Amino acid sequence: MNETLQRKIALLPDSPGCYLMKHGGTIIYVGKAINLKNRVRSYFHGHDHTPKVSAMIAQIEDFDIMLTRSNLEALILECNLIKTHRPYYNILLKDDKQYPYIRIDVASPFPRLTIARKAERDGARYFGPYSGTGAIRETLDTVRRLFPLRTCTQALPAGKKTRPCMNAEIGQCRAPCAGKISSEEYREIVGRVMAFLSGDDKTVVEALKSEMKSASDAFLYERAASLRDKIRDIESLMQRQQAVQADSREQDVISLIQDDLDAMVQVIQIRNGKMIAGESFPLKGEGRESPGEVLFGFLLQYYDVRRPAREVIVSSLPAEIAGDLEAWLREKRAGACTLTVPLRGDKRALVLLCEKNARDALAKQNAKDQVRWERTVGACKSLAEAIGMSAFPHRIEGFDISNTQGVLSVASMVVFIDGEPARKEYRRYRIKTVQGANDFASLNEVLRRRFLRAVSEDPEQRWPMPDLVLIDGGPEQLAFARSAMLETGADVPMFGLAKKQEEIFLPDRSEPILLDHHTPALHLIQRVRDEAHRYAITFHRSLRGNAAVHSRLEEIPGIGPGRRKALLARFGSVKAIAAAAEDELCAVKGMTRPAAQAVLKSLREQS
Repeated sequence: MNETLQRKIALLPDSPGCYLMKHGGTIIYVGKAINLKNRVRSYFHGHDHTPKVSAMIAQIEDFDIMLTRSNLEALILECNLIKTHRPYYNILLKDDKQYPYIRIDVASPFPRLTIARKAERDGARYFGPYSGTGAIRETLDTVRRLFPLRTCTQALPAGKKTRPCMNAEIGQCRAPCAGKISSEEYREIVGRVMAFLSGDDKTVVEALKSEMKSASDAFLYERAASLRDKIRDIESLMQRQQAVQADSREQDVISLIQDDLDAMVQVIQIRNGKMIAGESFPLKGEGRESPGEVLFGFLLQYYDVRRPAREVIVSSLPAEIAGDLEAWLREKRAGACTLTVPLRGDKRALVLLCEKNARDALAKQNAKDQVRWERTVGACKSLAEAIGMSAFPHRIEGFDISNTQGVLSVASMVVFIDGEPARKEYRRYRIKTVQGANDFASLNEVLRRRFLRAVSEDPEQRWPMPDLVLIDGGPEQLAFARSAMLETGADVPMFGLAKKQEEIFLPDRSEPILLDHHTPALHLIQRVRDEAHRYAITFHRSLRGNAAVHSRLEEIPGIGPGRRKALLARFGSVKAIAAAAEDELCAVKGMTRPAAQAVLKSLREQS
């Protein structure tokens, strides 16, 4: 420990609060403690740490503390600090966005369904949160198909009746704007919607069946058939939801599964005895940490952007923080909330079911990670072995040339880091010193310019040196590119990829290398080559399009840069300018009638 750490540890108070571990002035971990003295000292005086904690301790150069009046205040402060600083060694969820809710303003005489990003205390009813806009819009489409609620934004009741919209014509709205339904009747439909969104399908189905029978008795067979179809839609939807218990409790069940590397948290939402949603959350590098501590960190971030259920059931949790966490959940819910860690019974069975889902999700995630590794890092290693490299190529760069008969010749540089595209590192080049369609000389120019940046003495101008360079072409293109690189004093492994038979050419080998067409290494270099080609073609097309536009206007006498810009801003294209009337051109700022006549004459003669 350095002197700063020794001095601060000696002055630690016996108080609840938060501690912020730092490295180089950056906060790398935030934690809370009932007793800061005991907790912070344990990091530096203990030895029985997990690998993750040991790695963190090795990075600590300084720490700060923030005192609170209670452990609950420390918990809330910890949550806010993690959200603000996003420290490297804390559990960080990638989806800490605001999840959407369905909102119904029950105070309105004719409520409608809207999407809200946050549940407010405004007297409205909120349903959710939903896992994303896709899920919430699917739910809204289902509700609107089953229940004829209005979707318009006009204020109702209006001063006078208006003509019904198309939704009323197709039976998806009861037209309150036209006075075809009273507020009381409309609210009955809203009540069914709220029951449906709460998971109470039985009440909704029974009401629809009663209405269907009444319609049938009144010989309104089309109405009865429509209600019958709605009942079938609801029953079909509910059959896809697994019933887990017979009561009407509102529960969130949360379990954790770990392996030696990573962890997976599974959340199951149960509403009115039905499992209505499930989500999996991978936690990288948390495989050996304390399960209770991992779940605690997860719960802080998960419920920071969500409303907790009436009962939260978790697989494990440190006993000393359960009470404070429950109080925090009640505050987030703005109502009663119970936190339970069951050891037996029906709730324990729910935890085991949740663990089963988490175990399956972790197995799938590991399989996905393995495939991704084989396509990226594993492919880089295989490629290094195939071309005789002794070191792993962390940064691979690919180059390609694009032109049309030597006009507007451009080049592209794409970058793959650990086998994945790093698009922020891509670069585009305009060929400056080569006239005509000479790909060899163009490659020579581009590679010289690129490696002069790599060996620049100015740190602000210097680019990172690649570990491997791919040239789109055969041995001739490779020779020109390598010659340019060596002239700058750089010497990086380089190879060419000929497209016809996917042959790999190396500078020091006369015979090309042919990789099996099913190997990840070949697929990787094909991706690099194709991405370089795409990027070059896209750049060339954009320049060609701009040149075509500007050249036609630049040829017209009296039409300078200001008038060209104003015309294109007003009409959008040369074609639209040519089709415009003379008076329309005269109305453009800076244009005169003689100038407008010259533009129309020139463009129409060219076409």
